[in-house]
Amino acid sequence: MPDAAIGPNTAPPRPRSLRNASDLIAAGLVPPERRAEIDRVAARYAVAVTPDVAALIDRADAADPIARQYVPDGRELETSPADRADPIGDATHAPVKGIVHRYPDRALLMPLLHCPVYCRFCFRRERVGGDEGVLGEAELEAALDYIRAHEEIWEVVVTGGDPFMLPAARIAALVASLDEIPHVATIRFHSRVPVSDPGRVTEALVAALEAETPVWVAIHCNHARELSPAAAAACRKLNRAGIPLLGQSVLLAGVNDDAATLEDLLRTMVKNRIKPYYLHHPDLAPGTGHFRIGIEAGQALMGRLRGRVSGLCQPAYVLDIPGGYGKVPIGPTYLERDAGAGSRRVEDRYWVEDKYWVEDPWGGRHAYPPEG
Repeated sequence: MPDAAIGPNTAPPRPRSLRNASDLIAAGLVPPERRAEIDRVAARYAVAVTPDVAALIDRADAADPIARQYVPDGRELETSPADRADPIGDATHAPVKGIVHRYPDRALLMPLLHCPVYCRFCFRRERVGGDEGVLGEAELEAALDYIRAHEEIWEVVVTGGDPFMLPAARIAALVASLDEIPHVATIRFHSRVPVSDPGRVTEALVAALEAETPVWVAIHCNHARELSPAAAAACRKLNRAGIPLLGQSVLLAGVNDDAATLEDLLRTMVKNRIKPYYLHHPDLAPGTGHFRIGIEAGQALMGRLRGRVSGLCQPAYVLDIPGGYGKVPIGPTYLERDAGAGSRRVEDRYWVEDKYWVEDPWGGRHAYPPEG
């Protein structure tokens, strides 16, 4: 897909992204001896690294966390029995092209399956960047008709791919169409653009998001360095237009799987008026095993964060159950019930608790209710 915006009313051509082994070698992101390895990965999965992202990568650090997210790795061709081509079951809940309706009150609308960058851990990596491309006008109208016909849909999540790759005029038309549907009370865009290609966040794009229906933007960011000065400026444009920002991250081995790095990421989000929303446990996408850590390790990290950072910085640690069964919180619990019958009502007037033990953020244990 070209780097210029898709469709009519295109903006001036944007700086060229790195899309193959030759580009990555010329940019100094991989050594020439890795050419064959990169070629093999690129033949299977889409590759794109924007100039903004390339500028963030430390060429002297073989374990650079930004490079790890975006630069192809031969391990992507290694699979395990647990891997799933459709790890969160999109296909199970796709009544029409471009719609995923997994939960009763919300639906995903995917107008395109292209991105400015292709994350090496993407759960839709078998689909993005391929031939499915952009929904045609008739396909988009059929998707909107589905939303119009299902009055239980309270929220529409516009995702993909990355919807901010559409030209501003098409985004404005899409927002206007959703704004006219009486039962749609919230519109949420999911995008990597503000951190990976912040120059796309123009005044025209911000204006395209204006609607009577509240519009939210969820920004995918996994490391504090991704919130560069240019990314921060893009976020400010959205903030100043009254658009609330949410933060979505994936817990990734070698990127953010330690408490200090997560703390830095979450604080940097809040500093930029982005409320951390979800920290995703990695999905079982093919060839992403080298990014996964154990759930217990993730829970331990979340437990350490509880005592380190403000509640504003606390995302929900969640797992998308493979097969399309939905997203659930899997964070640590601080409550352990002691032996006994549990809570009970006394004389139909008040509750009495049997004993529980509560662990504080620093590992201390306390009786609840307190003894004595």
